[in-house]
Amino acid sequence: MRGTVRGLRSAQRIGDMLPGVYQDNDPVMLAFTQGLDEVLAPIPGVLDSLGAYIDPQLAPPDFLGWLATWVGVDLDENWALDRQRSWVGNAVNLFHELGTEEGLRKHLEFATGGRVEIEDSGGIAVSQLPGADLPGDPEPRVSVRVFVSDPDSVDIPTINRLIISAKPAWVAHSLEVLQG
Repeated sequence: MRGTVRGLRSAQRIGDMLPGVYQDNDPVMLAFTQGLDEVLAPIPGVLDSLGAYIDPQLAPPDFLGWLATWVGVDLDENWALDRQRSWVGNAVNLFHELGTEEGLRKHLEFATGGRVEIEDSGGIAVSQLPGADLPGDPEPRVSVRVFVSDPDSVDIPTINRLIISAKPAWVAHSLEVLQG
C-alpha cells in the first residue's frame, strides 16, 4: 500500500517558504508545516517515478490491474505475474489487428497459451438480381479450434467473450477446445 514514508525528508520544506515573520516567531506554524512536509514528501518521488507506474513491465503488481483498464483488457488473476504484464504490454498491438482473422488468432493464442485454428466462411454475398438467392454460404460463420495441453484449464466463457468482441455481431461462431 502506498502512503506516507516514515522518515522521508522533503526536498523543499514548506516552513522555509514562509515569510520571515512566521519562520522566526511562530513555532506552531513551523510545527504545522513540518506535519505537512511528512505527508507531502512522497509526492515528488511518485512523480519522478511515474514512468515506472505506467510501464506494464515495471508497474507494482497491485497497480497492474488498474493499468489494464487503461488499455481495455481484463486480467485473469490466475495467470502468473509475467503473463499479466505481457498481456497488458501487448494489448495495444493486439487490438490493432483485432477484427481480423490473424488478430483473433493472436489474441486467443495469448489468452489460452495454445495453438488456435480459425475457419472463416469469409467475405460477403451479393447478387446482381434483386430478390435472388445469395450465392455461397447464406450464414457467415467462424469456427475456432483451440489446442492446449489441458483442455479443462481453459475458461470457455472468457474465450467466447473474446471471440464475440472480435467478430462482427451478425457472424455466428463455434468454439472447440481440444487436447493437442
